[in-house]
Amino acid sequence: MSMLVSLVQTALELGLISSLTVLALFLSYSMLNVCDLSTDGCFTLGATVGAVVALSGHPYLSIIAAMTAGVISGFVTAILQTRLGVDSLLAGIVVNTGLYSVNIAVMGNASLLNLNRTDTVFSKAKEALAGTPLSGQYKLIIAAVAVIFTIAFLSLFLTTRLGLAIRATGDNPDMVRSSSVDPAFTTIVGLCVANAFTGLSGALLSQSQKSVNIDLGTGMVTIALASLLIGGVFAAKGSIAVRAMGAVAGAVVFRLVYTIALRFNMPAFMLKLVSSVIVVAAIAIPYMRSHYSNLYKRKQRV
Repeated sequence: MSMLVSLVQTALELGLISSLTVLALFLSYSMLNVCDLSTDGCFTLGATVGAVVALSGHPYLSIIAAMTAGVISGFVTAILQTRLGVDSLLAGIVVNTGLYSVNIAVMGNASLLNLNRTDTVFSKAKEALAGTPLSGQYKLIIAAVAVIFTIAFLSLFLTTRLGLAIRATGDNPDMVRSSSVDPAFTTIVGLCVANAFTGLSGALLSQSQKSVNIDLGTGMVTIALASLLIGGVFAAKGSIAVRAMGAVAGAVVFRLVYTIALRFNMPAFMLKLVSSVIVVAAIAIPYMRSHYSNLYKRKQRV
């Protein structure tokens, strides 16, 4: 029983932290209709910048620094797309490739940083909750607070005039242009905000596991996309808040499956295959359900 509780808690902690990247894709992919392939590099950038600032003795400032780094990454990706005519997929790949070198430079030409003896937002929360019933849940609380803040921000931001313009850009950029709004501007703002959440996710994960390596973000775009698709099964329609919570639930479910696979001593090299299978299942199951449901209805009519 204790193992089950530990399993669920681990999945919740990691799921909530990675759900911030899922919410970033929710904004860029679902709302803005831009597939941002710079996610892997931006995630690692947030982790490295957050770790370096925390190592310098500023755990709270590390969160702001990581989000700012994410904004810069999103800005560069958006400029390549909107001002330099680079295809959105290629722009993401180019930025992701370049960020590998940037991340190495941020880490001081090292590939690994250790945060074991460094104050982080998690260690500060652990100290604040010491002696309380919640002392063992400090990681979960920090992650939950970050997710609640992000969902609340998205719910408010996407109902503002600028937020509605961003959503309209994803649906029909020509209509936005005819309304005297520059789609390039809304794309830039949308990607900057989305990548800020990705940077935040990377910073929290690195501080949670007290280390960061150059390959930390590898595969994050696949994980986030799979979680987003799984979240669509829970909440494909509804308000922004409902759909965002569905994305968070998808991230938790994905991490739970991932954690179970680890508990069964699955070889590390097989985890990428597990991710791929989950992505295929997340895409295929809703399609097959809809397809066979339509076939059944046709047979009923006959």
